[in-house]
Amino acid sequence: MGITRQVEIPPGVNATLEGSVLTVSGPKGTLVRDMRFPQIDVTVGDGEVVVATASDKKRILAMSGTLEALVKSMFRGVTEGYEYRMKVVYSHFPIQLKLQGNRLEINNFLGEKQPRVAKIIEGVTVKVGSDEVTLTGIDKEKVGNTAANIEHATRITKRDPRVFQDGIYITERA
Repeated sequence: MGITRQVEIPPGVNATLEGSVLTVSGPKGTLVRDMRFPQIDVTVGDGEVVVATASDKKRILAMSGTLEALVKSMFRGVTEGYEYRMKVVYSHFPIQLKLQGNRLEINNFLGEKQPRVAKIIEGVTVKVGSDEVTLTGIDKEKVGNTAANIEHATRITKRDPRVFQDGIYITERA
C-alpha cells in the first residue's frame, strides 16, 4: 500500500534532484541535502516534490514524514529564513559577550575568570545586543544547533537551578 506525500514548490523557488541530493534555491540562498533513505523515493516534477514509499512499516512511514518536513523547512528557509532570539539572564555578575570569528565568547559568567565559548556554525549570522542575542540563517538545523550551543555553554552544574538561573536562553523562534 504505502503512502505518497506531495510538497508544492512555492513561487520563486527552484528545486532540483541529482541522484538523491535535493538542491533548493530561492531569494535568500541555496540549500543542499541528501534525501537518501531505503525504500523511500523522492522525486521532483511539475511544481512539486513527491516523497513516496510502497512500504507499510512504521519506521519507513515515519521517515517519509520526516523527509516531507525537511523539504518544507528548506522551502521556508530559502524564502523567509529563520530567526532565533535569545535572552541573556543574570542576577549578580553582568555577562559580557564577544564575537570572535566563528565563536561566541561569554565572559564573567557567574563571576568566572575563564571565558566560556560557544561554537557558531557556518551559515548563521549572530547579532549581539545588550541583553539579547539574535541568530539568523536559512538552514533551520544550523540556526537551531547554534542556539543550542550557546544555551549549553552557559549550563550550570553542581548548583541549585532554582537559585542560579543565569544563562542565555531561547525566547523566540521565527
